[in-house]
Amino acid sequence: MKIYRVGGSVRDELLGLPVQDRDWVVVGATPEQMTAQGFLPVGKDFPVFLHPKTREEYALARTERKTARGYKGFAIHTSPDVTLEEDLARRDLTINSIAIEDHSTLGNGQNILKSGPESHLVDPYGGQRDLQSRVLRHVTDAFREDPVRILRVARFAARFKDFHVAPETLQLMHEMVQHGEADHLVAERVWQELARGLMEATPSRMFDVLIECGALKVLLPEVDRLWGVPQRAEYHPEIDTGVHLMMVLDLCAQLQAPLAVRFACLMHDLGKGTTPADRLPRHIGHEERSVKLLRGVCERLRVPVDCRELAEVVAREHGNIHRSSEFGAAALVRLLERCDAFRKPQRFAEILLACECDARGRLGFEDRPYPQRERLAGALAAAQSVVTSAIAERAMAAGITGQKVGELIHAARIAAVAS
Repeated sequence: MKIYRVGGSVRDELLGLPVQDRDWVVVGATPEQMTAQGFLPVGKDFPVFLHPKTREEYALARTERKTARGYKGFAIHTSPDVTLEEDLARRDLTINSIAIEDHSTLGNGQNILKSGPESHLVDPYGGQRDLQSRVLRHVTDAFREDPVRILRVARFAARFKDFHVAPETLQLMHEMVQHGEADHLVAERVWQELARGLMEATPSRMFDVLIECGALKVLLPEVDRLWGVPQRAEYHPEIDTGVHLMMVLDLCAQLQAPLAVRFACLMHDLGKGTTPADRLPRHIGHEERSVKLLRGVCERLRVPVDCRELAEVVAREHGNIHRSSEFGAAALVRLLERCDAFRKPQRFAEILLACECDARGRLGFEDRPYPQRERLAGALAAAQSVVTSAIAERAMAAGITGQKVGELIHAARIAAVAS
């Protein structure tokens, strides 16, 4: 039995990055030998075990054979005869196909790169070379068998902004899309990779890669059609709606926005892709069209409720929030109510952050202030100072009930904001 640390932890350690989760592969062992040494079996589709002390995952070396379309269409073979090189060959990218041998009995999670010579590295597919050259390159032609890898490559491009996709890998991804492999991706995997890519350092690069290989048109046609759609130059010097969208997403990353905010920004202008040509570059009513389109995306990808709800409010109200500096107290309170800011103030703060990213994600506007955010936060604080329970008690004492109580609270909030 030999144990190797593989994958992302090895890659990140070689890049000098913090190591998060460690993955291990075991060569020359049977499931019975693993359990005899105290490992806990947890694998569903193939033999995976938890280390008795570290609780890290250890998988038996395996090979895969394509049997059907989609990422689940594989026959998996594990045996003590499967070599480390065979196991590494099934991985997606060369930079993820480097292993380090562990010389302890059960594998102890130690940092082997820093405790021993680099001769411990096993790199049959040139991963170190591609790390040095900053290249994302597929390991073997077996890459084409799993369409999730299209999304993974795009996500790695967003994480490692100084890496580029090898031309032959990009061509292979394009062929996979042309042959319909991307059509068979399941919603959960698409959302999982999309969400992870949105949270990377440069989200725009994920979309650059997906566009280049043709996958965005299949996976998110509502987003794909935004490129080439013009906007009014006095508001959007960058003109192109798709270019604006990428600027917004990268500003989200710069401001360390949470996932719900980044997804809301991705969805906020979908309606501009359906503006009739004779109305361009104006986009009257695009907010309502955006809401309708994003609902379809959320249903298709099974987007979590928190992301969906935030995206709907941002799509519907971002224009009003941008114009809110012109609003009086009554209009401000109505806007707060439509955003459900009184019940969900933390979500309202995220709505304002998304709108700031939208406003600053324009050519020449990147460093400009967004006073609407502070003004609306102040308006909410003023309106929240109204003690609604006291108003309700006084109303009940005067025989006022139902909708009239709500009207009194509404009026009191307007007065508080006005003052």
